[in-house]
Amino acid sequence: MATTAHGMRADGNIGTSHKRVIFASSLGTVFEWYDFYLYGSLAATIGKQFFTGLNDTSQFIFALLAFAAGFAVRPFGAIVFGRIGDLIGRKYTFLVTIIIMGTSTFLVGVLPGYTTIGVAAPVLLILLRLLQGLALGGEYGGAATYVAEHAPDGKRGLYTSFIQITATFGLFLSLLVILGTRLGLGADTFDAWGWRIPFLISAILVGVSVYIRMQLHESPVFQQMKAEGKHSKAPLTEAFGQWKNLRLVILALLGATAGQAVVWYTGQFYSLYFLTQSLKIDATTANLLIAAALFIGTPFFVFFGWLSDRVGRKPVVLAGCLIAALTMFPIFKGLTHFGNPAIEAAAANAPVVVTADPNACSFQFDPVGKHTFTSSCDVAKSVLAKKGIPYSNAAASPGTLATVKIGDEVIESFEGTGMDKAAFTAEQKAFTGKVDDQLKTAGYPAKADPSQSNYPMLVVLLAILVLYVTMVYGPIAAWLVEMFPTRIRYTSMSLPYHIGNGWFGGFVPTIGFMLVAYKGDIYYGLWYPVVVALMTFVVGLFFVRETKDLPLEH
Repeated sequence: MATTAHGMRADGNIGTSHKRVIFASSLGTVFEWYDFYLYGSLAATIGKQFFTGLNDTSQFIFALLAFAAGFAVRPFGAIVFGRIGDLIGRKYTFLVTIIIMGTSTFLVGVLPGYTTIGVAAPVLLILLRLLQGLALGGEYGGAATYVAEHAPDGKRGLYTSFIQITATFGLFLSLLVILGTRLGLGADTFDAWGWRIPFLISAILVGVSVYIRMQLHESPVFQQMKAEGKHSKAPLTEAFGQWKNLRLVILALLGATAGQAVVWYTGQFYSLYFLTQSLKIDATTANLLIAAALFIGTPFFVFFGWLSDRVGRKPVVLAGCLIAALTMFPIFKGLTHFGNPAIEAAAANAPVVVTADPNACSFQFDPVGKHTFTSSCDVAKSVLAKKGIPYSNAAASPGTLATVKIGDEVIESFEGTGMDKAAFTAEQKAFTGKVDDQLKTAGYPAKADPSQSNYPMLVVLLAILVLYVTMVYGPIAAWLVEMFPTRIRYTSMSLPYHIGNGWFGGFVPTIGFMLVAYKGDIYYGLWYPVVVALMTFVVGLFFVRETKDLPLEH
């Protein structure tokens, strides 16, 4: 059957050759997400390898910050590569991005740890994460734009939903490779050096991806626009220097991508960290649970992409934000109930209360690993935070020594300020021993008991979180592509997407666990995604337009 200049068959469907092109583009993006997510999946292990110079409370948070560093620079990658994509073309831009991504990931796999090269290890690690973030900042906008510009009217939501699947497939692939390596080598060997293997495998994947992308042809919409001399000569100035376009960028961020991002990263990343750090579920088991939920939920990316072609992008995405915001707290409490009921029971029967002078309590985050938290309040809270024990706070009069009440038993902390290191270590060990003994007596488990965990219910709850992800993420590419004119589309859509997902979403685990460590409530970190998702619902509802019926060549 004959095809049009845009690669569509006469009956309005995309021909076989262009389906192969879309598949090739999506597959390359899967591999790029695989590279990016390896670090997130291995944050705890990498923290031990590269941040051993930090105190116990800061180590995991700083490992998450290094993960977030890749998200922080994604908007800058969007600006750099978006401009190139609107000037030169979509194909060559995301060919460059995957080479940068794959090379950076491979180098993480051969990077010496802290014990070998000292502080240079975390510095180099963060530099590589920044390169990954820059590359991904240019990747998504190109892939989404490329696919959308091949799709026929009325099917852009469906076809771009396959790009949306790539992020979950990339995470799913990274989890499978990690699990296979961990099971094949054993936990101790994996933690020692085996964690490097998934990073080294990326060299093979990037080779496949480069070959695939070399076979692609430029977007027909872009080719036609450039042939007619209508492409932008200054996409950055046009996209962000003109209020009518800048206003769209701001609304796309606050009324679409910010809420989409926090729902996504809460469902796929924060939930994983919550299982392992707060509920003390074995890392392998937690990864398997997340993998099962992703397997169940992934087809719904396509369903909600298709649905957005029928009812609109806006109602699907905003409904996902609202429902997620209203149900996150009960779902995470359900994860506790079915994942580690002993924690739930102990917290109900023998609640832990830290009573201290509020002025003596610090926000225990030390990014350079130089400060020692030695006040009696800090000592008490650091011991509980390290063990993932939920606690509440009570104020004491100034100068009062902090205490930890576990059930009816009160344990007095100690004032470590001014002590030498040996004396402080000895006192801390003694205090920790007392806390451990009482926690054990009160029924607080050191780790989750598999015999008490209800794995089917955990998968159900995690799958619901993934379902929310598919609602907000499935239609988002089509929505963003349709908001902006072709001549500045790559640049304009990339920036709000990557500020939303790089900053609002990428910092969900870090901000969440910093809030938990500060407050003591294991659910307190959920306030961040809940508030952002509600903000997006309100802004999107009143200020962002529906786009599904707009022509793409505008």
